[in-house]
Amino acid sequence: MKQKSVSFLTVLLVCLTSAVSFSAETIKIGALYPMSGRGGLYGQDSEAAIKIALAEVNAKGLPGGRKLEAIVTDDQSKPALAVTLAKRYITEDKVKFLYGVVSSGAALAVTEVSKEYKTIFVGTDHAATDLTANAFQKYYFRVSNNTYQSMAAGAMYMQDTKMGGKIAYIGPDYAYGRDQIAELKYSLGKLGVKYEMVGEFWPKLYEPDYTSYITAIIKAKPDVLVAGFWGGDTVAFIKQAKAYGLFDKMKYFHPDGGGNYEVFSTLGAECPEGLIMSARHHNNWPETKENKDFVDKFHKATGRYPSYAAEGAYAGILVIAEAVRKVGNADDTEALIKAMEGMKIKLPEDPAGFTSYIDPKTHQIVQAQAIGVTVKNDKFPPAKYALGNMKVYPADKIMATQEYIDILTKSKKK
Repeated sequence: MKQKSVSFLTVLLVCLTSAVSFSAETIKIGALYPMSGRGGLYGQDSEAAIKIALAEVNAKGLPGGRKLEAIVTDDQSKPALAVTLAKRYITEDKVKFLYGVVSSGAALAVTEVSKEYKTIFVGTDHAATDLTANAFQKYYFRVSNNTYQSMAAGAMYMQDTKMGGKIAYIGPDYAYGRDQIAELKYSLGKLGVKYEMVGEFWPKLYEPDYTSYITAIIKAKPDVLVAGFWGGDTVAFIKQAKAYGLFDKMKYFHPDGGGNYEVFSTLGAECPEGLIMSARHHNNWPETKENKDFVDKFHKATGRYPSYAAEGAYAGILVIAEAVRKVGNADDTEALIKAMEGMKIKLPEDPAGFTSYIDPKTHQIVQAQAIGVTVKNDKFPPAKYALGNMKVYPADKIMATQEYIDILTKSKKK
């Protein structure tokens, strides 16, 4: 009888131990995106891309049978709300990673929460260079290009095409817009490109009426108008500017987010031909298997083609998964940071022969940049235009220099 009792207890202990060993830990990711309004598509596309990436990662498997799970909440691109949600994610939902954020203003607020709570924040969308320069902190990583990379490539494009003369700039009046023109001026100066600034214009984010700005720009008579909008603001400005014939009077140059797919899909046949633009992801470039597969998977899952935000959200999940694989768990934050620093990871926007990597010093992903002009292309409906005649600029040539980071840091402290 005594022997039977011992055997029963032994079996019970073995069963309990097995249950624990086969119980898969859920690693929670707290994502913040706008889900409505002008920025709403970015949140919707990001959420869809996150689901695609999670399905791939969890099917492939993580150490100990762990699974990644993402919680997505609407931050309305409002810094104060984003901070509240980020803190709730950490203290109540017990997330291991903060994630996403479209607005650079909101991201600058969330990175402070990340630092305070020592929680890794993977930025998938926002582009203000501040995040990887004067506001840099070790728990922050960015998996999409920053504005410096876009504007450095833009300056090289201007040099290559001899596009100078009189320049005007229009962009949103916060870090994202302000950084772009400062970075373009710096990069043009380093390249020795001659130009004259004839006006800088600063509408607020989500400005509904650009009429006064458009008439002032036309009056200034620039040879080139450089724009620093994103998303619905780009669409609204182009529609209103076209009505005033602005594009017949000057070149329109939009080096960061102007050529995003969502701009073309919204404008449709209204898109002017010959605008000079770039984007953080292109559905038609590069023509690699990785990019074609990503675009096809997204279209199959949603019935639409991806905006640039979708690729960033997809990329970030792959980065987190790779870090967890290297470390073996999501509990050792310091080890995860080390795993992500210098990480090489093949992404849809990488041209053949190049693999994205995270700069270990700034935690900024290093990627190539392509700039093109709007041409007719109906392969990705409802868009009727896409970028063509691409000029590609190497990743290592467009990273922010330490000299510029020092200048930016000093200017922000004044």
